[in-house]
Amino acid sequence: MSDTRISEHAFLSDGHTSALVTLQGSVDWLCMPRFDSPAVFARLLDADAGYLLLRPTDMNAVAARRYLPQSLVLETVWTCTTGTLVVRDCLALGRHERGHDLGQTSPGVLLRHARCESGAVEIIVEWAPRPEFGLIHPRMTTTSGGVMARGGATTLHLSTDLPMTIAGMPTTLPSRVAPGSAEARATLGQGAQLGLAMQQAPAWGADLKAWSARRIAQTVDDTDAAWRSWSDLHQSYRGPLERLVHRSGLVLQGLTYAPSGAIVAAATTSLPEGIGTARTWDYRYTWVRDANLTLRGLWVAACPDEAARFFAFFARAAATQLERGQPLQIMFGVGGERDLSERELPHLHGWRGSAPVRVGNGAWTQRQQDVYGALLDAAYQLRPYLNDLEEPTRTLLVAAVETAAATWQEPDQGIWEVRGPAARYVHSALMCWIALDRGILLATELRATDRAARWTTIRDRIKAAVLTEGWNEEVGAFTQRFGGEALDAATLLVATSGLLPADDARIRGTIDAVAAGLSDERGLVLRYRGGDGLEGAEGSFLLCTFWLAEALAVTDRVAEAEVVLRRAAGYASDLGLLAEEVDAVTGELMGNFPQAFSHLGLVLAAHALAEAIKRSESRSR
Repeated sequence: MSDTRISEHAFLSDGHTSALVTLQGSVDWLCMPRFDSPAVFARLLDADAGYLLLRPTDMNAVAARRYLPQSLVLETVWTCTTGTLVVRDCLALGRHERGHDLGQTSPGVLLRHARCESGAVEIIVEWAPRPEFGLIHPRMTTTSGGVMARGGATTLHLSTDLPMTIAGMPTTLPSRVAPGSAEARATLGQGAQLGLAMQQAPAWGADLKAWSARRIAQTVDDTDAAWRSWSDLHQSYRGPLERLVHRSGLVLQGLTYAPSGAIVAAATTSLPEGIGTARTWDYRYTWVRDANLTLRGLWVAACPDEAARFFAFFARAAATQLERGQPLQIMFGVGGERDLSERELPHLHGWRGSAPVRVGNGAWTQRQQDVYGALLDAAYQLRPYLNDLEEPTRTLLVAAVETAAATWQEPDQGIWEVRGPAARYVHSALMCWIALDRGILLATELRATDRAARWTTIRDRIKAAVLTEGWNEEVGAFTQRFGGEALDAATLLVATSGLLPADDARIRGTIDAVAAGLSDERGLVLRYRGGDGLEGAEGSFLLCTFWLAEALAVTDRVAEAEVVLRRAAGYASDLGLLAEEVDAVTGELMGNFPQAFSHLGLVLAAHALAEAIKRSESRSR
C-alpha cells in the first residue's frame, strides 16, 4: 500500500487529465487520456499499480521543489554530494496555446526534463506502467527512441535517449523492478540534459513516435509560457493570502477539462476522508454546485468565453431532463456522460489500507435540490456576459427555476450526499430560494417576465419556511434540517445568500453556534456531528472552515475572519495545495487531492476578507 503523505504530492495538468508527483521524484498517479479514465499509474493506491521514477541514485540527496511562477510546471532541485540536478515536470500543453485556449490541443504527453547544473549526478529512471488501475503488466520492447509497452487495449511509449533495461532480459545488473517494467542508470555531467516523454494510444492504432530530447525541453518551456499567459488574464486579485489565491486559481483551472469546460471535483479517486475508513469516493467528475462556485473562484467576470462554455456544457449534458419532469442530475462525466455507476476495485489495497477503492460515484442517482440554486446563482454572477443566451441554456435555466418552485418542499440527500434516508435540509431550501430569487432578477434575460410574479410568491413562501422551520430559537441558529436541532456548516451560506441582511442577528447567531459547536481542537470546522449512515470518523472539512471565515468577513468581523482564514490556509502543502479534509489526530491532509472545493473556499474567503478590510478602512476615514 502507499504510505506517502497526501500533501507530499505535486499536481500537474494539461486540461485533459492530471498527474501527481511525489517529493521523491515518482509519478504515482496518472489517468489517460481523461481525468476519469482508468489509471496508468496508481501507486498512490497500491504498491503494484504503476509509477515513473526519475531522481538521483544518492538516497541522501535533498529535494527542494516549487512551481515556476504563475505556472503548473514543477521544478525540483536535487542537491547531492556530487552535484546539483534540476528536474522539470509537466503535462504538455498544445504548441503555442495561450490564454483562453489553454488545453484545447494538448497532445496527452507526460514530460520530465533533467539537467545537471553542477558537478556530476548519477540518476535512476524506473518505468512501471500498469494500465487499468494495475490489472495489466504490459509486455515491453525496446525501440530506437525508447521503450514500448503493450497490454490490453493500450499501447504506451516512453521516449528517452537512455538505454533502458527491461526486467527479465539478460543483464549484468541486478534489477530493482518487477516484470513489465524497465530501468536505467546514467551519470550526467555539468550541463548534460535528459528528457522523458510518455504517451498512450489505443493498442490497435499506429505506433507512437518518439520525442527527441530537444523537443521535450522546448515543450516544457512552451507549456510554462502557456500557463503564464493564462495567469496574466486571470490573476488580478490583490489582498490577503495573495500567493495562495493565485495558486488556487491555477489549480482550479488545472481541474478543468478543456474540451467541454467541465470542472472535476478533484484529481483522484478513493483517497479516504479518514485513515482506514471506507469513506473512499471517486471525485473525478463534475458536480453542478462545484462548477458554479468554481467559476466565481476563477474570477470569470472578466472571462465571458469560460462562462459561455460552462453553461453550454450543462445545457448539453442535461438535455431534456427537466422538461421531462426529471430532477436535474447532480453530476456528470467530463464529457457529459450520465451513467457514473459505482464499482469497487478489490485488487487495490487503497492508500494506507483504506479500502475499497471505487470507480464511479453512486451519488449520481441522488436527488439534490441545491443544484437549481447553483445554476441560477452562477448565471446571475455572470449576468454581464449572458445577454445573448443560447436557446438550450435559456431553456435549462427557466426549467431549473420552475423545478425548484415545484419541488422545494420535497426531501433530498442534501449537499453532503448522505447515503441514507432523504430529509428536508435547510441548505437545500435556501438554494431553492436562490434559484427563484436569481430567476426573478434574470427574468428579462430569460424571457420569463410573465413568470416573475408567480416566482416571487413562491420565493417569499420559501423564505418564510426557512425563517420559521429552519431557525431554532433554543439553539440560536439555523439548523441542518427543518424542525431539527443539529448544526450544519452549510447553514453558514445564509450569510452570503442575500436571504437576510448581513447584520441580522440570526446570521450572527448561526456563525457563533457553528464556530462553537462544530469546531475541532485545531479550530477547524466539521460538516456536522452525529451519524450519517457510514462507518468511521472523518476529519474536519477545510471548505467549511473557509465558509466560516467568509461569513465572518461579510458580517464585518474582520479580525476573527482573518484568524480563521489563515488557520485553515496554514494546512496547504509546501506547493500551496489543499485536500478535502484535515485529520483530527495527526493534522495531515485527508481526502481526494487537490480538491476544488477547498481551493474555491480559500479564494472566496480571501476575497470577502479583502472587501471587508476595504469597508472598514472606508468607515474609518
